[in-house]
Amino acid sequence: MINSTLLPNGVRLISQRAEHMHTVSIGIWVANGTRHESTDNNGIAHFIEHLLFKGTKRRTARQISHEIDSMGGILNAFTGHEYVCYYAKVLASFLPRVTDLLTDIFLHSNFPADEIERERKVILQEIKMRDDAPEECIHDRFHQSFWKGHPLGLSVLGSEETISRLSRNDIVTYKQDHYRPEDIIISAAGNVNHAELVTLMEAAFSGISSHGVPAATAGAVSPPGRGINLIERDLEQSLICLGTRALPQNHPDRYALFLLNTILGGGMSSRLFEEVREKKGLAYSVYSYVIAHADSGSLVVYAGTEQKHCREVIDIALREMGRLKREAVPADELDSAREQLKGKILMSLESTDSLMTRLARNEIYLQRYQPVEEVLAGFDAVGADDIMTLASELFDGSKLNLEVMGKVAGLDVTGDRLVF
Repeated sequence: MINSTLLPNGVRLISQRAEHMHTVSIGIWVANGTRHESTDNNGIAHFIEHLLFKGTKRRTARQISHEIDSMGGILNAFTGHEYVCYYAKVLASFLPRVTDLLTDIFLHSNFPADEIERERKVILQEIKMRDDAPEECIHDRFHQSFWKGHPLGLSVLGSEETISRLSRNDIVTYKQDHYRPEDIIISAAGNVNHAELVTLMEAAFSGISSHGVPAATAGAVSPPGRGINLIERDLEQSLICLGTRALPQNHPDRYALFLLNTILGGGMSSRLFEEVREKKGLAYSVYSYVIAHADSGSLVVYAGTEQKHCREVIDIALREMGRLKREAVPADELDSAREQLKGKILMSLESTDSLMTRLARNEIYLQRYQPVEEVLAGFDAVGADDIMTLASELFDGSKLNLEVMGKVAGLDVTGDRLVF
């Protein structure tokens, strides 16, 4: 069901055929993202993502929108720290049309000057919108503090200063240098024939080659150490992000990490949800999540509560993290978390979007296709001792960082009290 082809110039094509599906999702991925930027051009990868929909030699922005709508399809893109993806989802019969559209915007966007200025305003508004949304802003601020001094701490959106000064030449040059064939992965899933996909894509991509030398990827870096950052905002709640280091994408202990996170704050039966919301009623929203990069990662607890309960919520989070170091997870709780994760993975296989994304991310982070059976077996192999060992390694306090946003005056969150 999985087929792959490497074009002579280094472009990789991967597809997963599912004949029973009516749709096909196709994505053009570039294994370059915000991590490949500098403080001077921060936000340029995301800026380019916006601009590729603003016109080519053959199509205006309006014609691009009209064409995807005429197929009843979806056309979109997103930018991360380590990749950018341009994708479409249509009925399988429209594959030739949608590949022509997708390759046109990816390879032949002409970056009109008026569109650049118009989209610059849009992105500046997007930055303001993020800053006006505290629950979104605090996560961005946490990771800026956690990875301070490293490109992993840069905002995907950039800043008002950097976006305002990027020129058309900066944008065109960056795309030429960073959209190299060896960094491009084309993934497709659904009712798709691989040979047909290769025929459609090879003609478009075979003519491109590397231009220039891209900026070197910033190497792995450990978070700088313990830190507390309090942000005064006139909010009804105090928003909390409490996090520490975690594991990279391909680490052999990643299955234990995902189970640990699920038990800690990964759902309505998690320990944080039960303790903070169900038992004490201190928060409506409380959860934990994992961010995994190619060579590093973080685990973060988030909660929103009244200022007078802020210290108590932080203490509960620290206590529950510490429990994972000192007490073996009961078998029934571990089995429940295991089935929760396995169920989510298996249900995602019913979506061509998820299948397409999984193909590309496997290629970027593992350099191979990972069968779902291997993933399920990875979860089955994790025992309670594995979770305790990992928790002891990660929750040592040396990389603990706390971000609090709201009415923080007088808040007692001194570093010597932040212990597991």
